[in-house]
Amino acid sequence: MAEFSKQYCKITDMGFDGDFDVYEEWSKLQPGYAVAYICEGFGFSMIGKRESGDEVIVWVEDWDDETKSGWKNFDDMVIDAKPKISLDDW
Repeated sequence: MAEFSKQYCKITDMGFDGDFDVYEEWSKLQPGYAVAYICEGFGFSMIGKRESGDEVIVWVEDWDDETKSGWKNFDDMVIDAKPKISLDDW
């Protein structure tokens, strides 16, 4: 079964609240750790917190080009998906 983050559901107006909140799960992490969460919409499989503790990162796998796989800034991903949305809405 597909899972979608609250943020993806809000951006795409999917009609439900999502299966998990990226920021809520991130807030539970210690710096330098990650937890497995799949968001089919954004295409990530993990949520992580940098050692500095101030950046939400997600693991994105690019099966066609392995060099493009890696940790991506989640806030940038949200902004790219919906340029006019305010992160303060969450």
